[in-house]
Amino acid sequence: MSAHRYSDAELAAVYRVIAERRDMRHFLPKPVAPDVLERILQAAHQAPSVGLMQPWRFIRITDKNTRKAIHQLVDEERIQTAQAIGEYENTTRMAEFLRLKVEGILDCGELLVATLCDKREADIFGRRTIPEMDIASVSCAIQNLWLAARAEGLGMGWVSIFDPIKLGALLQIPSDAKPIAVLCLGHVNTFYKEPMLIETGWKQAKPLSEMVMENTWDPHE
Repeated sequence: MSAHRYSDAELAAVYRVIAERRDMRHFLPKPVAPDVLERILQAAHQAPSVGLMQPWRFIRITDKNTRKAIHQLVDEERIQTAQAIGEYENTTRMAEFLRLKVEGILDCGELLVATLCDKREADIFGRRTIPEMDIASVSCAIQNLWLAARAEGLGMGWVSIFDPIKLGALLQIPSDAKPIAVLCLGHVNTFYKEPMLIETGWKQAKPLSEMVMENTWDPHE
């Protein structure tokens, strides 16, 4: 056993928060305490990043009209996504998608927009051959935020259904930066027992055994 291992109780808490994290869509109209929000954002800021570039930027949306405008952009893309699903799959699947609740923008206590920073071309370390590692780094920050929120008893939902150019223009984001997530954060009545897309029958999760290969690519087909 490693001398650096956490205690059994601490270890159980880590695995529990990972297992019970959910992509939430249903929120209570209750504000998030400032000290809790600060802790959650600090957890996000402690995420690993390639070359220590720390490419994440979080825009806290406190203006009601801006929140409504973001919701409108998401709703526009929701319709476009439904039409694309209808063309790619079938109209039944399109109707199923339209019945899904895909965001809680107007209900959540806090609304954050996670973006990639500008002037990223200056960060070459770790990105020369895989420039997308900047997005991977921001994703780590979002995951930290998500887990910290769950540990604090708060729900979070990651919304990616939006046009990044339109959202960037709305929030006056520099042209070489990019919004990648609208994050709904807040109190919830209850957490989903399973991921919402499983509970609604939209999709089933694949087992770990189908995701792990050895030495060479083997899709287990």
